[in-house]
Amino acid sequence: MHNAGNGTVIFDKKPSILSFAAVVGKKEGEGPYGKCFDEVEQDAYFGQKSWEKAESENLRRSVSHTLKKGSFKSEDMDFVISGDLLNQCISSGYALRSLQIPFFGVYGACSTMAESLVLGSMIVSGGGGSHILCATSSHFCSAEKQFRTPLEYGGQRTPNAQWTVTGSGSAVVGESSAPPFIEAVTCGRIVDLGVTDIGNMGAAMAPAFVDTVCRHLNALGRDISYYDLILSGDLGVIGKNIAVELFEKEGINVGSKYNDCGAMIFDNEAQDTHAGGSGCGCAASILCGHILPEMRKGNLHHVLFAATGALMSPTATFQGESIPSISHALSLEA
Repeated sequence: MHNAGNGTVIFDKKPSILSFAAVVGKKEGEGPYGKCFDEVEQDAYFGQKSWEKAESENLRRSVSHTLKKGSFKSEDMDFVISGDLLNQCISSGYALRSLQIPFFGVYGACSTMAESLVLGSMIVSGGGGSHILCATSSHFCSAEKQFRTPLEYGGQRTPNAQWTVTGSGSAVVGESSAPPFIEAVTCGRIVDLGVTDIGNMGAAMAPAFVDTVCRHLNALGRDISYYDLILSGDLGVIGKNIAVELFEKEGINVGSKYNDCGAMIFDNEAQDTHAGGSGCGCAASILCGHILPEMRKGNLHHVLFAATGALMSPTATFQGESIPSISHALSLEA
């Protein structure tokens, strides 16, 4: 692999995504892509006694599906890279503790799936491991409890608010001649344009997404036409529209090539999800449940997947801080 500048790394020997799976909750299963997921759990508690334990169980099931689909055992994995939205990444830690795989806990907020895949692909390409498990999760109820208000409070959601996805995604990155491949990655940098409204995450994250995509295209000398699909993480409907406007200011017309996982995962009007989906599980479940299978089928050949994350906490926003954001990108090819 070699560094192309602008935070972009090109792989001479392209890592492959060997196996993948997504597990979601009832509301996600009722959305437009409900039939794409490996498992749809009707019980929001996932058979557990708390929202936090439910999220860990969700992630545990996703990882189990991924290993089984690839005919892997936990001891086949050199490392696992995972993170989530909860304090100290407890969803990942508790979900993965029984597997006894060397563990890297990462935090990229809702960009975590892309971040883990970026790091995993660099480890494989650099010869540091042959099988890297990459994963993340989120849960509507645990996220509301930590970041906004517990459900028991009954607070009203603003029109620009997004619905945290109850879902998880995981994938094994390794060496193989079978697609989909990770051709190149662009690591995000922190972008903060001063947005302070924690109910409008899409507006805060859109500039980081556009920054990463533009740097990626410049580093590789490409334009939008190279890709069948440009996919942002979870900007939602509002953030997606802002991203289109920001691209236009850069002289880029994304047209029908661009979509957003947060705008895709729910039927916003029928399901009353306001501005769409969010959370680590949003991008992860759409990628592992829909996009990667479509690439395996040959329906998509070149996809730029750029999940987005807001690097804030309730403590920082209560202190009047703005919302710094980030977006990591992977160029996937079949």
